[in-house]
Amino acid sequence: MRRILGIDPGSRTTGYGIIASDGMRSVHVASGCIRVDGRELPRRLGEIFRQVSDVVREFAPEEMAIEQVFMARNAASALKLGQARGAAICAGVTAGLPVFEYSPRSVKLSVVGTGAADKAQVQHMVARLLDLRQKLAEDQADALAVALSHAHAATTLAGIVQGGGGWRR
Repeated sequence: MRRILGIDPGSRTTGYGIIASDGMRSVHVASGCIRVDGRELPRRLGEIFRQVSDVVREFAPEEMAIEQVFMARNAASALKLGQARGAAICAGVTAGLPVFEYSPRSVKLSVVGTGAADKAQVQHMVARLLDLRQKLAEDQADALAVALSHAHAATTLAGIVQGGGGWRR
């Protein structure tokens, strides 16, 4: 089973989740939230980079999956979110991890079965899929959902490649 680090980026709270998966079965390894309130943006970005780097060193994932930026209510929010993503991606790339990106809609579709799922549905399905009893924070559940989505997508792609490179009728 390979270890996958999922990231739900945010300029104030970044969720992370690590699973071990063979693509069919996934197990929760660790998860949590990186909170960086009350500082100017450059310091928050540095803290995101440092703490994601610490998570990578501690849990040794083999791959990183991260949620893409969705269009926020305003351009300033979207830019801050993009910068937080960049800090997390840089931590993964610096550690030598391949980084994969997924849209919020595709993550929800993969984990819940509908791209229009709400936060509560994502939290519920992540807990069910990973057999977790504790209540997950929204950002933590979203990060685990990104990791699960990547595990499913990578397995599907590997099956297509091993099966001859395409769909057969």
